[in-house]
Amino acid sequence: MLLRAVQTAAAATATNNGVFKDNTRVVTHPRSIDFFSIRRRNTGFLCNSSSRRVAPVMVVKTDEQPTTVSVGLNEAEEEKSLADKLRMGSLTEDGLSYKERFIIRCYEVGINKTATVETIANLLQEVGGNHAQSVGFSTDGFATTTTMRKLHLIWVTSRMHIEIYRYPAWSDVVEIETWCQSEGRIGTRRDWIIKDHSNGEVIGRATSKWVMMNEDTRRLQKVNDDVRDEYLIFCPKTPRLAFPEENNSSLKKIAKLEDPAEYSTLGLVPRRADLDMNKHVNNVTYIGWVLESIPQEVIDTHELQTITLDYRRECQHDDIVDSLTSSELEGTNGSASSGQHLTQFLHFLRSSGDGLELNRGRTEWRKKPVKR
Repeated sequence: MLLRAVQTAAAATATNNGVFKDNTRVVTHPRSIDFFSIRRRNTGFLCNSSSRRVAPVMVVKTDEQPTTVSVGLNEAEEEKSLADKLRMGSLTEDGLSYKERFIIRCYEVGINKTATVETIANLLQEVGGNHAQSVGFSTDGFATTTTMRKLHLIWVTSRMHIEIYRYPAWSDVVEIETWCQSEGRIGTRRDWIIKDHSNGEVIGRATSKWVMMNEDTRRLQKVNDDVRDEYLIFCPKTPRLAFPEENNSSLKKIAKLEDPAEYSTLGLVPRRADLDMNKHVNNVTYIGWVLESIPQEVIDTHELQTITLDYRRECQHDDIVDSLTSSELEGTNGSASSGQHLTQFLHFLRSSGDGLELNRGRTEWRKKPVKR
C-alpha cells in the first residue's frame, strides 16, 4: 500500500502571523483521506472526497425566528489562501528572513542533466518576491511599499552575483533562504543561501544590489526615510552577509571589455516572453545572452561556478543586442572554492544600433566533475 502524506487540519489553517505551516501526517488507507494535495511549484491539483468547503454561516436574530445567512468568502482571499497552502515557504521564527523549498523540474534541467544557472536565478527571483509578499508588500511584482506606490517608485537590479558549488538535478529539492537589508542611501541588497534540502549542504550563495527608480521618468532616486522605515523593520538588525569573507569575488569590480572581443554573438533579439511586469527585459534573460558567446569547447568541458552582472541600462523589446566575450587569466577567487583553478571570462552586452552598454559581467568556470 502506498503511503501518502496529507495535511492535518492544523496545517490547513494560517498561523497568527498569516504564514502557512507545512505539517503532515501519514495514513495507510486511501479511504481515510479527506483532503490531500500534491504540489509542485506554482501548480498542483486538489483531490476532494465528499466533503467540500462551504462559506461560514451566521445566525441573525429577528422578531419572528432565527434566520440563517450565508457569508460569502472573498474570491481573492480564497485564491491567496490556496496559494499560501501550495507554496512551500514561510518566514523564519524571528520574521527577518524567508525560506522556501522547490522541486527541480525536468524542463529546468540542461545538457549537464542538472538545473541551469537560469533556473537558479529564476528561483532566486521567485523566493525574493514571495518574501516581499509575505511581509505585506505589494503583489504587483515590484515588492513596493505603500510610500513607493504613492510616489511611483520601483526597485531595479544594479548588480547580481551568484555562486553555485553543486548544481541540483531533476527532482532534487532545494531550500532557499533570503533576506534584505539597507545598502547605503541609494539602495538595498538581498542575499540568498541555497541548500540541498535532503542533507542541509550549502550548494550555492547569491547577493544582489537594488536601486530605486521612478517608474514614470525612469530616473534613479534616493531611498527616503519613509521608505526605509517601511522595510527596515523586516531586515536583520545587524548586517548579515551571504558572503562574509574578506575580498570575496562578489565585491570585485568588473573591467570594461575592450573591442575587438575574442568571441561574439551578434543580433540577439528579445522575445516577448523575455519582458517582465516592468515592461523591460527580465534580469535572467541577460544571463542567457552572456552565455551565448561562451566558446563551445568551454561549455563541453566546464560548468559555470560564478557569474557577476552589472546592469547599466534598461533593454527594451525592440532593442537588438550584441554579446561579446574575452578570456581572463586563470586564477583563484575568494569564494568557497578558493584553491581551484578557474577559467575566467569578461562579458559585455551592448545595443547593436548605437553601441550603448547594457550590461557587463564576469564568469568563472570549473572543470566538469569526472563521470563515474
